[in-house]
Amino acid sequence: MKDTFKHKGMRQQLVKTVAEKGITNSDVLKAIGKIPRHLFMDSGFIDHAYVDKAFPIGADQTISQPYTVAFQTELLQIEEGDKILEIGTGSGYQTAVLLELGSKVYSIERQKELFKKTSKFLPKIGYRPKKLVFGDGYKGLPEEAPFDGIIVTAGAPFVPKPLLSQLAIGGRLVIPVGDEVQTMTLFIRKDDKEFEKHEFGEFRFVPLLENKN
Repeated sequence: MKDTFKHKGMRQQLVKTVAEKGITNSDVLKAIGKIPRHLFMDSGFIDHAYVDKAFPIGADQTISQPYTVAFQTELLQIEEGDKILEIGTGSGYQTAVLLELGSKVYSIERQKELFKKTSKFLPKIGYRPKKLVFGDGYKGLPEEAPFDGIIVTAGAPFVPKPLLSQLAIGGRLVIPVGDEVQTMTLFIRKDDKEFEKHEFGEFRFVPLLENKN
């Protein structure tokens, strides 16, 4: 669990790469520069930790590409104290980024082994989400709604209605929609019935699986 000067230097290089790709939010860049991403990966793959690529973490899941994490986070426009729901805890790296931005994070993971591992790991390195839940991300977390932001970290073939309904007015849902390739999509809730939709190009995610429990 070491974080050395070498790691810090590699992180600054990663921040530079992500910024060159178009990420401008200084808080997001600061979070990428601060979080020891190598600790979220198996020790044999330290060399891959600060390359701007996704990487397998077991259970057919990946730790997302840092640029993608930064891109989705930037779209959320988080303000300190915002309530954020994360669908797909995974390794917990995206969770850590959301926490660095001062949000209250509620996160759902449907892979039992990942859920157990990440639940133990995050507090060990100082990251404490409000709630980590083992369950079906398609259903969201109605008992904690409404949320200022919802982020889906896996490819969804369609937009789950419960997620839209759990957004606060003015809240933002960031979700990659599609089967083989996904379109990064942002929904902003205008009022009870109306949502504004924006699309931001193509990404590739592992699929969001439902009813896995």
